[in-house]
Amino acid sequence: TIVATGACGGSIAGLVNLAPGFDDPNIYYSFHMYEPHSFTHQRSEGTGAFASGLPWPADSSTPEKVTETLKAQMDAAGLSPVEQVMNMVAAREAIARYFEQNWGPSQLEASFRQAVDWAEAHGIPGRRLFMGEFGVILMSADGRMGAFDADRLRYLEAVRQQAERLAIPWSVWEFANPHGMSLILPDGPPVADGGLVRALGLASQ
Repeated sequence: TIVATGACGGSIAGLVNLAPGFDDPNIYYSFHMYEPHSFTHQRSEGTGAFASGLPWPADSSTPEKVTETLKAQMDAAGLSPVEQVMNMVAAREAIARYFEQNWGPSQLEASFRQAVDWAEAHGIPGRRLFMGEFGVILMSADGRMGAFDADRLRYLEAVRQQAERLAIPWSVWEFANPHGMSLILPDGPPVADGGLVRALGLASQ
């Protein structure tokens, strides 16, 4: 069996730009689901800066609440007023953009539909699509990056359910890593993250 993927980090955008010259029943076509990246990869490019707390779905909170929470986390971390102002210049723009896009179930469905439409256009059975990666960075202990656990789990469950509704097999990123984007809790003994396991439908609620 061959698992093929497109460019752009294996994203759906990369998949739909593939123009397969031939097909075979043993070829699966993979895509990664990290849409929207602004939610799944909440972290700042600046060293030590704060970028966290965007909700899933977007309409479950407000820009004001996210901003207030971020400020409280910066206060707790001991950032000076000047450092906080500098941090919030970039953060406010990202927060506003996320809420303007209003990500939720309908946008997820539309993203998956791009992959399904591509497969249909090339005569490829949908069952040979493969969601090879999906995940969300868990909020760090100091609140500098990541999503709150409840939002992370809602997103993972929504993505997994959407894939299963379309009979698309999936795998999650990954077994273990230090950012909580894994089946194993990032801190303490190597035990499974129970909430994540349930969100993936691998254990009873």
